[in-house]
Amino acid sequence: MSRRRAAEKREVLPDAKFGDIVVAKFINSVMLEGKKGVAEKIVYGAFDRIQAKTGQDPLKVFHDAIDNVKPAVEVRSRRVGGATYQVPVEVRPDRRQALALRWLIDFARKRSETTMIDRLTGEFLDASSNRGGAVKKREDTHRMADANKAFSHYRW
Repeated sequence: MSRRRAAEKREVLPDAKFGDIVVAKFINSVMLEGKKGVAEKIVYGAFDRIQAKTGQDPLKVFHDAIDNVKPAVEVRSRRVGGATYQVPVEVRPDRRQALALRWLIDFARKRSETTMIDRLTGEFLDASSNRGGAVKKREDTHRMADANKAFSHYRW
């Protein structure tokens, strides 16, 4: 961690189609090698597929998926007297959102569908109905924190 000063938070402008900041952050996370146009096509294509498959508002499905993936607690390593303990700590709201976006993208990329649009669509639909890899990752994180509750007095 830097000893100088805290890094400034950059403001992300809302996305063009929905005017939603979270969607804009998601597009930026999907983007590879600075190709924002490709990332936008992927995300908006996934939203169109959700609209066609379910008839629901894709933005609502997206936000439901993110809310179902956000972790409440996680474990952080803490060194005390030569031993390293996994100490459960609450997750800050901005980190919650960042983890949820990252997990959704990671597990969408690992899916077996042919195009990234299909993979994202499947992951959104699974996560919004509390299934899928990203939700399992959140459950594992919570389970790990629960198992290490005994070390919670080492919190800082």
